[in-house]
Amino acid sequence: MSLQDDLTSVRRSVEDLLTSVGRLEKHLGPHGMDMRRVRNDANHLHESLALLQAATKPPATPSASDLVPVSDTPYDTTLWTDSDDEGVGARHHAP
Repeated sequence: MSLQDDLTSVRRSVEDLLTSVGRLEKHLGPHGMDMRRVRNDANHLHESLALLQAATKPPATPSASDLVPVSDTPYDTTLWTDSDDEGVGARHHAP
């Protein structure tokens, strides 16, 4: 089985667990400390699985519309006339 198949199988099992906990809650009532703990644990398991599934999704490949073309032509040097070289200091005067 692939990773996604395993995650899908676990998701179904957790959903079945949540359904079973809901039926059990109808019989026992939602107010007992133990029932609340079981409900919270099942909900945490569901949330943790959702986070795991989100973390294991492959990154989306960028489409052509997401790409930004960068020209090979040099930038206009007047853009940097009043700038300092980072790490070197001021070009035209002492710091």
